[in-house]
Amino acid sequence: MSAPAGTSSVALFDLADRKLAWIGARQGVLSQNIANADTPGWKERDVTPFADVLAGKISMTSGTLVQTSPRHLLGTVAGADAGKLLRGETAPDGNAVSIDDQMVKIAQTDNDHELVSSIYKKYLGLFRMALGR
Repeated sequence: MSAPAGTSSVALFDLADRKLAWIGARQGVLSQNIANADTPGWKERDVTPFADVLAGKISMTSGTLVQTSPRHLLGTVAGADAGKLLRGETAPDGNAVSIDDQMVKIAQTDNDHELVSSIYKKYLGLFRMALGR
Protein backbone atom coordinates (compact mmCIF):
# COMPACT_ATOMS: atom_id res chain seq x y z
CA MET A 1 0.00 0.00 0.00
CA SER A 2 1.48 3.35 -1.00
CA ALA A 3 1.45 6.56 0.98
CA PRO A 4 -1.14 9.22 0.11
CA ALA A 5 -0.07 11.82 -2.45
CA GLY A 6 1.80 14.72 -0.85
CA THR A 7 2.68 12.83 2.34
CA SER A 8 6.39 12.80 1.55
CA SER A 9 6.33 16.57 0.96
CA VAL A 10 4.63 17.16 4.28
CA ALA A 11 7.18 14.87 5.94
CA LEU A 12 9.93 16.95 4.35
CA PHE A 13 8.43 20.13 5.82
CA ASP A 14 8.19 18.44 9.22
CA LEU A 15 11.83 17.38 8.96
CA ALA A 16 12.85 20.91 7.95
CA ASP A 17 10.92 22.36 10.91
CA ARG A 18 12.60 19.94 13.31
CA LYS A 19 16.04 20.73 11.91
CA LEU A 20 15.41 24.48 12.17
CA ALA A 21 14.31 24.05 15.81
CA TRP A 22 17.50 22.07 16.51
CA ILE A 23 19.59 24.77 14.79
CA GLY A 24 17.94 27.44 16.95
CA ALA A 25 18.65 25.47 20.12
CA ARG A 26 22.27 24.93 19.08
CA GLN A 27 22.85 28.60 18.24
CA GLY A 28 21.49 29.50 21.68
CA VAL A 29 23.86 27.12 23.46
CA LEU A 30 26.85 28.22 21.39
CA SER A 31 26.08 31.89 22.07
CA GLN A 32 25.95 31.13 25.81
CA ASN A 33 29.37 29.50 25.54
CA ILE A 34 30.81 32.58 23.85
CA ALA A 35 29.09 34.96 26.26
CA ASN A 36 30.64 33.06 29.18
CA ALA A 37 34.11 32.65 27.66
CA ASP A 38 35.56 34.72 30.52
CA THR A 39 33.37 33.28 33.29
CA PRO A 40 35.46 31.30 35.78
CA GLY A 41 34.42 27.65 35.87
CA TRP A 42 32.20 27.79 32.76
CA LYS A 43 32.27 24.53 30.81
CA GLU A 44 31.58 24.34 27.07
CA ARG A 45 28.18 22.89 26.19
CA ASP A 46 26.55 21.64 23.00
CA VAL A 47 23.27 20.05 21.98
CA THR A 48 22.69 16.41 21.16
CA PRO A 49 23.48 15.67 17.49
CA PHE A 50 20.47 16.02 15.18
CA ALA A 51 20.75 12.35 14.19
CA ASP A 52 19.88 11.42 17.82
CA VAL A 53 16.90 13.79 17.72
CA LEU A 54 15.73 12.12 14.49
CA ALA A 55 16.17 8.68 16.01
CA GLY A 56 13.81 9.71 18.80
CA LYS A 57 16.43 9.49 21.53
CA ILE A 58 15.53 13.01 22.71
CA SER A 59 12.63 15.38 22.22
CA MET A 60 13.09 18.95 21.05
CA THR A 61 10.16 20.14 23.15
CA SER A 62 11.05 18.72 26.55
CA GLY A 63 13.67 20.39 28.71
CA THR A 64 16.21 18.61 30.84
CA LEU A 65 17.29 19.49 34.35
CA VAL A 66 20.81 20.85 34.58
CA GLN A 67 22.87 21.83 37.63
CA THR A 68 26.35 23.04 36.73
CA SER A 69 27.50 23.65 40.30
CA PRO A 70 26.37 22.21 43.65
CA ARG A 71 25.72 25.81 44.76
CA HIS A 72 23.24 26.42 41.91
CA LEU A 73 19.53 25.79 42.03
CA LEU A 74 18.21 23.16 39.66
CA GLY A 75 16.88 24.64 36.43
CA THR A 76 15.69 23.63 33.02
CA VAL A 77 17.40 24.06 29.70
CA ALA A 78 15.05 23.90 26.73
CA GLY A 79 15.98 22.33 23.45
CA ALA A 80 17.92 19.30 22.36
CA ASP A 81 19.74 18.37 25.57
CA ALA A 82 21.23 21.84 25.84
CA GLY A 83 22.99 21.04 29.11
CA LYS A 84 25.37 18.45 27.72
CA LEU A 85 28.85 19.34 28.96
CA LEU A 86 31.81 18.81 26.69
CA ARG A 87 35.31 17.97 27.86
CA GLY A 88 38.20 20.10 26.71
CA GLU A 89 41.20 22.02 27.91
CA THR A 90 40.58 24.10 31.00
CA ALA A 91 42.07 27.49 31.82
CA PRO A 92 43.53 28.09 35.30
CA ASP A 93 40.25 29.76 36.34
CA GLY A 94 38.32 26.60 35.35
CA ASN A 95 36.90 27.99 32.10
CA ALA A 96 36.87 25.44 29.27
CA VAL A 97 35.53 27.49 26.33
CA SER A 98 37.56 27.75 23.13
CA ILE A 99 36.34 30.72 21.08
CA ASP A 100 37.86 29.20 17.92
CA ASP A 101 35.93 25.95 18.39
CA GLN A 102 32.73 27.88 19.05
CA MET A 103 33.16 29.97 15.90
CA VAL A 104 33.66 26.82 13.80
CA LYS A 105 30.49 25.29 15.27
CA ILE A 106 28.55 28.51 14.63
CA ALA A 107 29.72 28.52 11.00
CA GLN A 108 28.65 24.87 10.58
CA THR A 109 25.28 25.62 12.13
CA ASP A 110 24.85 28.66 9.88
CA ASN A 111 25.59 26.48 6.83
CA ASP A 112 23.00 23.95 8.03
CA HIS A 113 20.47 26.78 8.39
CA GLU A 114 21.16 28.04 4.87
CA LEU A 115 20.77 24.54 3.42
CA VAL A 116 17.50 23.78 5.22
CA SER A 117 16.08 27.21 4.37
CA SER A 118 16.94 26.83 0.70
CA ILE A 119 15.36 23.35 0.51
CA TYR A 120 12.26 24.71 2.25
CA LYS A 121 12.03 27.62 -0.23
CA LYS A 122 12.48 25.30 -3.23
CA TYR A 123 9.63 23.06 -2.08
CA LEU A 124 7.37 26.06 -1.49
CA GLY A 125 8.20 27.19 -5.03
CA LEU A 126 7.20 23.78 -6.37
CA PHE A 127 3.87 23.97 -4.55
CA ARG A 128 3.23 27.45 -5.93
CA MET A 129 4.03 26.27 -9.43
CA ALA A 130 1.71 23.29 -9.06
CA LEU A 131 -1.06 25.63 -7.89
CA GLY A 132 -0.42 27.95 -10.80
CA ARG A 133 0.68 30.95 -8.74
